[in-house]
Amino acid sequence: MFFMGSARFSHTVWRRAAALFAAFLVCTALWAEAAQAQLADHVIRLHVLANSDSQEDQALKLQVRDAVLAHADALLAGQEQADQAALLLQENLDALAQTARAEVLAQGYDYPVEVRLEETWFPTRTYDTISLPAGNYLALRVLIGQAEGQNWWCVVFPSLCLSAVTETSLQAAGLSHGDYALISEEDQAYHIRFKAVEWWQTWKHWLAQRT
Repeated sequence: MFFMGSARFSHTVWRRAAALFAAFLVCTALWAEAAQAQLADHVIRLHVLANSDSQEDQALKLQVRDAVLAHADALLAGQEQADQAALLLQENLDALAQTARAEVLAQGYDYPVEVRLEETWFPTRTYDTISLPAGNYLALRVLIGQAEGQNWWCVVFPSLCLSAVTETSLQAAGLSHGDYALISEEDQAYHIRFKAVEWWQTWKHWLAQRT
């Protein structure tokens, strides 16, 4: 009787522990989803895809990147909200494409160029002093020629591509101190939280690719 009671008690403890662990995972997933969505609401990524992996096409990719960035930086000067920046980019997609095509022609190539503003999945990437966790983000995408070469990505709003980012510059774009602490991993607690976001978004993307 004692043995049966002990076994029943042990089974109950394990069931409660499993339930608590499952609840913890659900809460972590919900928090990670919300944290990444908060970041995604305040940034617009830049994604440039080269025609191929040849040395010439990869060099051309960087020249087109610089031309598009210069145009986008001038276009978004003074903007403080991501939705306003997105609207400006959307209204100027043709002009941005013309800038990219002009650079391609100036470098002696005749590749077609397509510029889109669309949601895109990104792995975790580091830019100077911050890292953005994996997840879906609105992105200005520049597709050169066949767009089959290695790609290049950064953040076009707020502009993080050509200079180091500061907390002040991110707060001007609507990100909180907590958001900055998360993506700069300023202490061990935030480092763990960042990894939770990274794990959840990567797992979710992996699952979506198989369904």
